[in-house]
Amino acid sequence: MATANTNQGGSPEESSVPSENYSLRSEESRLGSEESRRRLSGPTVSWDSELASIRHRLKFVLKLKEEFVCPICRGVVFNPQQNSCGHIYCFHCLQGLLESSSPSNPVCPVDKAVITPTEVFQDNCCKREISSLEVYCTNAPACTTIFTLNNLQEHLKSCQYEQVQCTNTSCIAVLQRRHLQEHLTNICPYRREPCPHCRQLFQLSLIQDHVQSLCPDVKVDCPEGCSQKVPRHKLTSHRQLCPEVNNDCCFKKFGCSVQGKRRNAKLHEDKAINHHMLLVLRSNTHLEKQMEVFQEDSLLMQQEVQTDTLLLTGLQKQFRPLLQLSSNHEHAVSMAQRTLRRQEDTLSSVQLDLQQVSRGLRPHLEELAQLRKSLDVAMQEVSEVEALREHLAYLNGDGEGRGTHLSLYVVLMPGDFDTLLPWPFRQTVSLSVLDQSGASNHRSLSFRPDPTTKCFQQPTPESQTNVAVGFPCFISHNMLQTPQNALYVKDNTLFVKAKVDMTGFEQL
Repeated sequence: MATANTNQGGSPEESSVPSENYSLRSEESRLGSEESRRRLSGPTVSWDSELASIRHRLKFVLKLKEEFVCPICRGVVFNPQQNSCGHIYCFHCLQGLLESSSPSNPVCPVDKAVITPTEVFQDNCCKREISSLEVYCTNAPACTTIFTLNNLQEHLKSCQYEQVQCTNTSCIAVLQRRHLQEHLTNICPYRREPCPHCRQLFQLSLIQDHVQSLCPDVKVDCPEGCSQKVPRHKLTSHRQLCPEVNNDCCFKKFGCSVQGKRRNAKLHEDKAINHHMLLVLRSNTHLEKQMEVFQEDSLLMQQEVQTDTLLLTGLQKQFRPLLQLSSNHEHAVSMAQRTLRRQEDTLSSVQLDLQQVSRGLRPHLEELAQLRKSLDVAMQEVSEVEALREHLAYLNGDGEGRGTHLSLYVVLMPGDFDTLLPWPFRQTVSLSVLDQSGASNHRSLSFRPDPTTKCFQQPTPESQTNVAVGFPCFISHNMLQTPQNALYVKDNTLFVKAKVDMTGFEQL
């Protein structure tokens, strides 16, 4: 590191004793910056760090005073820090001295006074004086400008002799600012130049690849070999007209399988006109046969429409009595509602009586709990005995009734008394959705088992259950929600009844 221009002829004793003016200035700086003191561990100004990196290039116009020389590095003081002894040090120099002397406190290299970090403060007065000193440009002698130190940063931003890096991506060239524009315009291999064909900007090293492979305006040879040069972006449209492209015969849809170049298409059409006419004739004959089939199908569909119309007329005649029946049912419902209100009044009276009875039964609650437990055991035993069949209900439908109907099935399951029953199972099974309106208009469907199928053979322990049998379209959702003369769903509840004809089982 180059040191500042100082008087090397003086003795150490003379340089270690501050002058009277210097002491007065130091005391003034201490009093004036009492509130702005900083610990040595505080942040430094970024420009001060930059100055420290270029201090070896600084040249002052006048000889540097000894008071502005750091006694540690013997260079000009940057970010000056004053000790209690009155000497001034660079921030980084003093920080390094403190770190190297830990844990004991370091001493001033001039007068050996102890340096206490809490007594060190930033000397702003000295900093202003140093900033006002005149210096030569760091790019001297090429640049002959003279300015104060605090203007150095601003000057270097525009100094034509300052070393700067090329601004083009990937370029690592460093050159003087006065040569930068020439480098960017004519020399830099990473500069952006316009494509000579499409005028788009590309990196110079990539223009050749762009022209050879990608540029849409470059004229290229026709890939079909027609000897024409076509702009790359027009190759697709050129192919639609190129005489060298292989095309199918225009009578291909009629059966002609000839392929050839577009320039020979006219010759082929003239030469094969008889063959083409024969193909067209065969195609027309085939179309006529299809038309005859379509006409026959149309007649059948018309007959079906007429049949459906007659069926619809008959259904309308049947529907009129049902409307009258619905009116009668509405009257019956009204009567039932009045009866229900009377029953509700009776129920209220019964509830009052029940409350009185409940108060009388409180001493017997323990016996009632025991009775309920016994009843649960009994119900479990009955459930195990009666679980000879499994009834399956699919509310949203199953199979062909999925999404539109309620599906009901029964499944034969093994039971404790299967050895006493005749097999295969032959009893008629009835499934019903119960009418909750009181009119007993239940929806019922029955089936008689086919003894030849596996569904009604005796279940084995290995199979656990047989295949389910029942009705995938037992009743439609529309009929469940809006039935006629019936009420299948009430209070969000649906009752399903399964009944087995027990004829022939009397002896069991």
